[in-house]
Amino acid sequence: MHTIGDAARLTGLSPKMIRYYEAQGLFSPQGRSSAGYRLYNEADLHALRFIRSARELGFSLAQIGELTDLWHNHQRTSAEVKKLALAHIDTLEAKAALLQGMANTLRTLAQHCHGDQRPECPILEGIEAQACHARTNPR
Repeated sequence: MHTIGDAARLTGLSPKMIRYYEAQGLFSPQGRSSAGYRLYNEADLHALRFIRSARELGFSLAQIGELTDLWHNHQRTSAEVKKLALAHIDTLEAKAALLQGMANTLRTLAQHCHGDQRPECPILEGIEAQACHARTNPR
């Protein structure tokens, strides 16, 4: 059995994140010391590493809850897991496209900036123009 400090060191998570994941219902440590402190066994550490891996892949806490439920359910079908993964891929690709569009816009603005001692700045003007456009055309 491991203390929360040991669990943090062994999983690469902070004690605060471990407590947070527990509070979110993503896992529950199996043991307590005689003084009431949480104790973590190897299965708990494995679950924490699973949660960490899912977070590193960008899954939301709700999705991780679904994944951990599926992970523990040996009656699940792989189709259920694949459906969740494919939906997440769609979300990631949409975010990536949005970020790429933002980078392209900023790249274009930077290419028009002389970067010299003059006060005129196409970057600031472009951001201002977008702000004005957003004010007149809210989403």
